[in-house]
Formats: sequence, structure tokens, C-alpha cells
Amino acid sequence: MGTWDIGHFDNDTAADFADGLDEAAPGERAALLLAALRSAAGAGEYLEYDEGVEAVAAAALVAAQCPGGAPVDSAYGPREAIPVPAAELRALAVEALDRVAAEESELAELWDEAADGEAWRRALRALRDVLEPVPPTTDVPLFEL
Repeated sequence: MGTWDIGHFDNDTAADFADGLDEAAPGERAALLLAALRSAAGAGEYLEYDEGVEAVAAAALVAAQCPGGAPVDSAYGPREAIPVPAAELRALAVEALDRVAAEESELAELWDEAADGEAWRRALRALRDVLEPVPPTTDVPLFEL
């Protein structure tokens, strides 16, 4: 599976995805993130490995732009700036990560067979926690009509 660690960019497919982002025009990078997330979130019965890996990499880039998100500082991640994604990408990234972690995911199956499978799942949960919108803590209206 061309993987050397549990990091979101520590495999051949994610490194290639990052290279594709770097090669794309700045205005096209957000569309590439969106396409990767949509592909995984909308996958049919079974999510293939490459789609899952690209979705995790895209979700990591979206999460890096969120409050509490860790910067993508992997040597294999993109070197060029990624535009701040639209707020709706957060929900789509959560949906894609849920699909990646599901039973019908080749990537999840491979990690579940590996010694570091639980560490990989913790890394996915950490991404998801950053991306998941936090519900309001109060019922007090923000403004009155």
C-alpha cells in the first residue's frame, strides 16, 4: 500500500495528491479539494483506496484552516498555499471521513489489518473533531427581531 506512516500525507497516493495541488493554478486548488471530498462522500457501496487517501488528505487541509486545526507540515504535503476553503467544506469533509472509516472502505480495511490501525483511526477522529461544527453553548438569541 505504498505507506510509510499514519500521517495524512505519509503515503504515495497522498503525496501525489499534494503534488497535483502544487501543480494546479491557485484558483483551481479549492476545486480539487472539493472533488476529492465529494468523491469519497458520494462513493457507492465500496470506497476504493485512492479515493479514501485523497479524501483524508483533503480533509486534513480543510482542518488546517479551522480553529484548533493542526498545520500540514509534512514534507510530502503541498508546498503551495491552499485557499481558505468555504465553510461548507467542513461538513463535506466530515462526511468523507465518516465514509473512509466505514466498513465498506478499502483504506479502513487495510489499516484494520495493520499494527498501527488504531493510531490511524485516532488520527481520523482528531481531524473529524476539528471539522465538526461545535453547537452553540447557550440558548440566548444573538439578536432580536
